[in-house]
Amino acid sequence: MQRRWIFLFLISSMALWGFGCSGGNSKADEQNATIPVEVMTVALGDIEQYSSYNGDIEAEYEVKVFSKIPDRIEKYYVDEGGYVKQGAPIARIFAATIEQGVRQAEAGLAAARAQEANVAVEYERAQKLFKENVMSKQQFDLVQTQYEAAKAALEQAQAGLISAKSTLSDATVTAPISGIIGKRYYEAGDMANPALPLVTVVQMERVKITFDATENDLGRLKVGQTAKIQVRSYENETFTGQVHKISPVLDPMTRMATVEVLVNNPDRRLKPGMFARVKVITGELHDVIAVPRHATIEKNVLQTMGNDEQVETNYLVYVVADGKVQQRKLEVSYVNHIQLAVSGGIKVGEQLVITGQAGLREGSTVKVINKEEAAL
Repeated sequence: MQRRWIFLFLISSMALWGFGCSGGNSKADEQNATIPVEVMTVALGDIEQYSSYNGDIEAEYEVKVFSKIPDRIEKYYVDEGGYVKQGAPIARIFAATIEQGVRQAEAGLAAARAQEANVAVEYERAQKLFKENVMSKQQFDLVQTQYEAAKAALEQAQAGLISAKSTLSDATVTAPISGIIGKRYYEAGDMANPALPLVTVVQMERVKITFDATENDLGRLKVGQTAKIQVRSYENETFTGQVHKISPVLDPMTRMATVEVLVNNPDRRLKPGMFARVKVITGELHDVIAVPRHATIEKNVLQTMGNDEQVETNYLVYVVADGKVQQRKLEVSYVNHIQLAVSGGIKVGEQLVITGQAGLREGSTVKVINKEEAAL
């Protein structure tokens, strides 16, 4: 029994000794582990300064075309996507009643002309008789009044015919501008409502993108600046436009101003209604240390200045020297979504870790698996 207890004690001691040795080796392995990283050589470069926005694409000009006559649509001459010239017919509205009104106006005009002609003869005869003192002044005034009334009736009949013909011409709805039929709201046989458009006509040789800019951004935005546009339909392509308008007033509720960018669209690939990402180029920095933003570790720190508190972002990077890394805090003069312009913290020629930095600590041993000799 005593021998058995001695044997168990020896086994337990060996197990504890083995566990202790294993733990010690694991710690040593962790400290001496070589972490693979990718680096780039810090160099001078150029950085585009820009402001990013989101907006919807619209046609440069979009006109809603209405029917003035609330009646049935007899025929459409155009369809969605078709091109129409200014003045060309778009739709025909049922106008039998209006045509009858034109015929009545024509008959009324003919009667007024005949009446005016008869009274004109009487008026000429009365003038001669009055000059010869054969007709009294009272009789002459009566004939003259009849003549003036006949002339007025003739003018009224002429105006009525013009109005009737104008109303009849409204039955043929024409295009106010040349362009593409963007949308058709009715079908032939529907009742046209003067309060709702029949179609929209759009001009798409150029499109516009509108977005709201903050009060802080307005100091950097100017008419004529280049804008780069991307849409989901053409992910690998960038379209170029220009800032065309900046609202002179801000919305008092949002403190933002509307900005309009125009983009040439000769092939009409950019469609109204598309969602667009817009970068307005506000400047360019030359010969600065350019660091890719994905190479940095961002840490937000709450700073207290008097009674105010504000969040400050610190940008940290790792540089490789003699197989180990050193952590550096960057002095940043400009930052965008892609790059940082650095004024201090690293030097030209140093090896900057751009991949694998998340698992590093000060003094970590690293193995460079890919060197990029040029900065962005």
